[in-house]
Amino acid sequence: MEGGNSPNLQLQQLPLATAAVSVQPHTDSFSYKENLIGALLAIFGHLVISIALNLQKYSHIRLAGSKDPRAYFKTKTWWCGLFLLVLGELGVFSSYAFAPLSLIVPLSAVSVIASAIIGIIFIKEKWKPKDFLRRYVLSFVGCGLAIVGTYLLITFGPNSHEKMTGENITRHLVSWPFLLYMLVEIIIFCLLLYFYKEKNANYIVVILLLVALLGSMTVVTVKAVAGMIVVSIQGNLQLDYPIFYIMLVCMIATAIFQATFLAQASQLYDSSQIASIGYILSTTAAITAGATFYLDFTGEDVLHICMFALGCLIAFLGVFLITRNRKKSVPFEPYISMDAMPGMQNMHDKGIAVQPDLKTSFSYGALENNDNMPEIYTPATLPIVQEQHGSKGVSAPPYRVLEHSKKE
Repeated sequence: MEGGNSPNLQLQQLPLATAAVSVQPHTDSFSYKENLIGALLAIFGHLVISIALNLQKYSHIRLAGSKDPRAYFKTKTWWCGLFLLVLGELGVFSSYAFAPLSLIVPLSAVSVIASAIIGIIFIKEKWKPKDFLRRYVLSFVGCGLAIVGTYLLITFGPNSHEKMTGENITRHLVSWPFLLYMLVEIIIFCLLLYFYKEKNANYIVVILLLVALLGSMTVVTVKAVAGMIVVSIQGNLQLDYPIFYIMLVCMIATAIFQATFLAQASQLYDSSQIASIGYILSTTAAITAGATFYLDFTGEDVLHICMFALGCLIAFLGVFLITRNRKKSVPFEPYISMDAMPGMQNMHDKGIAVQPDLKTSFSYGALENNDNMPEIYTPATLPIVQEQHGSKGVSAPPYRVLEHSKKE
């Protein structure tokens, strides 16, 4: 009897062993090592990107008065910044192949922290020691909060790891949670695009929501492409799957449209507002996409999820404080003020400033007539009288036009 029942007992214990194996990747020490490698690559990449952008910005500032608009191409500083930018992007790209998507995306706060510190030290104007804390206290508090948030993100980040093979990506792509998420995202994107294009709703939240929705698809495809390349390098070729090229095309297309909307936002709003609001919206959308596509938080306990959410909120607050202290750029408004010149008399009793006619063109020398408000942009006219020869006792006009014959 015992010999006959032993096979049944082994068959009954088999599902338990399988369940134990499925939970093992969350407790395996190697998975935490992969998380650490991915986090370090992301931090390194964002740090190098911030240095590269500030180097290029420094090169543009030094050549601001140059007559050649492309003079920065001849400087070693700009080319060094370009090399570091490519290196940083490669570091961030490779980090998606090791760590979960929900862990890598919030680490872009490192770029904001580094840009704030580098900008204060190298790019900002000279400051006095007594005014340093008063002017930059918000930036230092924001940097501290962002660092604390980054530490919580790395410590309590999701620990789900899966081989990025063509079969796994295809299975995630046709899963019902992701299909439902895609349906909701497409509807929201179309509504926002309609209000933005047709109703001229040029609000910063609308534009950056479009960027965030496109960015969520960009990071999903980036992780798929980077993961399949790493698996192929390890010996299991994945480049012959059609899903790889579908993800590659989607990655390039969404990145291009995302850059287009960011360029439009930068023309309408200040860069500090775009950095803070864009980071919050893009991180939230990317974490949601990663949780639905790659199931990043499957098997995680409530404590880890709550601490990860707390780390995101602290990082959001830190980035907001950092960008809040930045100076707003003042738009260039060209004008020539005759009143500002010492010893220059006004042409009318009420005063006239010689300024460009901003409503028609940027040509200098248009005279504004301030005598009548409805005609504020109407050029002032001066009396022109022809010279009358042979008349006596007539006072000479203030302005004369001498007509010369062809013989003269």
